Order: sequence, then C-alpha cells, then structure tokens
Amino acid sequence: LLDRMEVIRFDGYTVAEKVAIARGYLWPRQRERNGLREDEVSVSDVVLETVISDYTREAGVRQLERELGKLLRKTATGIAAERIQAPVEVTIEGVRDALGRQKFYREAAERTAVPGVATGLAVTGTGGDVLFVEATSAKGDKLVLTGQLGDVMKESAQIALSALRPRATELGVDEEAFERAFHLHVPAGAIPKDGPSAGITMATALASLLSGRPVKHTVGMTGEVTLQGRVLPIGGLKQKVLAAHAAGLTDVILPERNRQDLTDVPAHVREEMTFHPVMSLDEVLELALEPAAQLHAV
Repeated sequence: LLDRMEVIRFDGYTVAEKVAIARGYLWPRQRERNGLREDEVSVSDVVLETVISDYTREAGVRQLERELGKLLRKTATGIAAERIQAPVEVTIEGVRDALGRQKFYREAAERTAVPGVATGLAVTGTGGDVLFVEATSAKGDKLVLTGQLGDVMKESAQIALSALRPRATELGVDEEAFERAFHLHVPAGAIPKDGPSAGITMATALASLLSGRPVKHTVGMTGEVTLQGRVLPIGGLKQKVLAAHAAGLTDVILPERNRQDLTDVPAHVREEMTFHPVMSLDEVLELALEPAAQLHAV
C-alpha cells in the first residue's frame, strides 16, 4: 500500500514558529472561547516563549493551546471575581500562578559541568530531543549499560570504548586506565532507547571521564562511530538540530556526510548556530572537550 501512496512527513515547529502560531491563531481563539475581549487581556512574545519552553515539549502546538486556554480561564475567572482589573497584561508570574511549577528545563550546562557527561541528540515520536550520556568507572573489567538501551546502542557503547583505546596517548591517560569497569547510563530509564546515532556521544562521555576534561556545555552531537574512529552518517538531522536549538545549545557536531542535510534546517536556526561536520573521532574530541591547558590553569 505504501508503494502506491505518497507519504508527506511534517517536521516539528521551531520556537519562533510556535510563537507566531500562538500569536496569530491559538491565543485569539482561546481568548474568544473564554469570553474575553481583545482589549481585556494581552500577552508579550517573551511570555509566550516561556509557556512554550517551560510547559510544553512537542513537535506540534496541541499542548500549547491547552496551556494557553488554562491561562486565559484563570485570567477570566480573576476578572469575573473582581480580583484583578481589566485590561490585564499576562506576566511570567501570572503564568507560574496559572500553570504551576515549570515542567521542562534546559539543563545542558548543569549536566555537563562534571567530566563524564556528554550531550547527544535523538529523534523521538514528538520530534527531536536532547539525550545525556553519563559515564563512570570503578574497579573491575566489565562494561555496564543502563537506561533501557536497545541492542544497537549497546553495541555502539562497546565500539566507542574500543575506538578510544588506541587514543590513550592523545587523551593523556595510561592504557591501564582502560582496564577498569565502566558504567554508561542514559537517563530517563523508563523510556526505551535505540538507534545508530549515539556512538560519538558515548565515546565523548568516556573520553571526558578518562581525561578529566568536561564536555563544553554549548555542544550537542550526533553520529555513529566505527572501530577505526570514522564517523558515519545518521538520520533525522533537522529534528535533532531543532531540539538542540530549543535546548539552548549553540554548537552541533554532525557527520560530514550529513552536511547537505543542513539545507533542511530553517535559515534563522542555521544563522544562530554553528555546525561542525566531522569525519573522525579525533575531530569530535577536539571540538567537544574543554582544552586541557585551560583545565590545568583553573
């Protein structure tokens, strides 16, 4: 049946596109449904961005409309009960009061502040998402993997560790450092994860742990790695870049063979971010890890 049909895939909206949709369509519709006139309530783009980034995580705008409806119902109730006077300018404090505590956080900077944590990019059922990979080590000789990883990601972890062994000198560590038990964990353990695009993220997390050099908090990455350290292409680049942009990342490391896919990324997102197409794991580590000299100076 699929051979006889044309499949049209819709990618997720950017934050700027969601703000425009909310401003021109969702906000007026929900305002009217809740019995408010245009001169009774207004909202700024900054507040709309706060609702989008702090209370929704979706490719579309369905949940965003629900949150705006909840916000306007709270406002209409306040005006009807004469607790607040019209016209009302919705503020961030008003958003917190109506929608409750923040649901989603941009935490790349905090998570990668310590060595052994790298920021990867993934594709989910709701578009792209940011995926953290954490690494630690202890006495022993096993590789432990947790976080509901599928077979492909388990093999990626083993390949990443083997690809780093010949690079011990470049990392500034002894070969004996690899003779330990490593534990790789991908948080959100209740969500199954699989796919051939986390190889360089796992390798970077392990390299960061071994060298003691944290991963730059502005960097997200995607790509598979081979035993020789070559970086292989991946799918879903546009969704991953949009997820990185929404998470506040400014640099994206991607396979060289995915360079042409950057044309699918909206122009304003390309202008705000820096892309680093790479062919080898050595390039990835050079771009992703904090400089060793700077680390010692601190």
